[in-house]
Amino acid sequence: MKRDLLSRSLAQMGSKTAAAPEPSGTDEGAPRALKSMSDVLAQVSSQSAQDVNVNDIADSDIADRFDVSVELDALVESIKTSGQQLPALLRYRRGAGPRYEVVYGRRRIAACRRLGIQVKAFIKEMEPREALVSQALENSARLERSFIEQAIFSVKLEDQGFTRAEICDVLAVDKGTLSKLIGVAKDVPQDVIYGIGAAHDVGRRQWLELRRLFGLEGRPTDEDAIALLPTVGSGAEKIAAIIKHMQASEHTVSLQAPKSVAVPPAPPRKIGDTPVACTAMGRRLTIEIADKKEHGFIGFVEDNLEKLYAAWKDEKQ
Repeated sequence: MKRDLLSRSLAQMGSKTAAAPEPSGTDEGAPRALKSMSDVLAQVSSQSAQDVNVNDIADSDIADRFDVSVELDALVESIKTSGQQLPALLRYRRGAGPRYEVVYGRRRIAACRRLGIQVKAFIKEMEPREALVSQALENSARLERSFIEQAIFSVKLEDQGFTRAEICDVLAVDKGTLSKLIGVAKDVPQDVIYGIGAAHDVGRRQWLELRRLFGLEGRPTDEDAIALLPTVGSGAEKIAAIIKHMQASEHTVSLQAPKSVAVPPAPPRKIGDTPVACTAMGRRLTIEIADKKEHGFIGFVEDNLEKLYAAWKDEKQ
């Protein structure tokens, strides 16, 4: 159903663009990013998909999925039974090596590689930036990425010079969500993230809690954190294990932290036989007058503070 919906959506976007062409140019903002994808779809919708040898296809330098082999069996069986329903999109490469680079459709290519057959794909001349926008938009439409895959991909797009407004546009997220995505990807050690894996069964709440724990004092080193991860189990089981351990350590540290003891203030020191007393506590000096008739002394001190300070400075020098 997702494939049929995407196919109709791509065809409609392509036909609209073909009917009302816009001037070409470099994407400078979020609306242009969407238009770039429409331009791509308009061009590829006018050509037929080609059969391409999977050995002629290089992977994208910026992948938006951790492991395309996860749960690939169902797609392999589907293509084996009914054929490849939705073509991949490739762009031409320069230099030595494979002739093409995948823009989107990495799982379809992996499935065809496992079956030992050619992959059906559209091929287009594309700049790297245009390819990244197309890759992000197409995969967002099919909701394939997990929270952490989305987070890592967001950072990669930012590193490539995309503004946060553009990233919000191509990933279909708001600014608050994008800030959380990038925060998790930057604050949780990369080895821990990839040790947990794509974790499609883990939502933002667990990742945000893990980010909080790694921001505390006394957090484990990256090596110790890796050691806390179970070697087997699902992403949900792995992240739950490390969160449980780090929360327990947080509780232990809080119990072991020395509790502050309230120190009673020192009694006021009387100045000779006068009704004047003072108390010095750190950077604070308090003057008390016991006799109401002598309360004017406080104003006198206040008026002469500058002279007192100057006299102290002269004596110090």
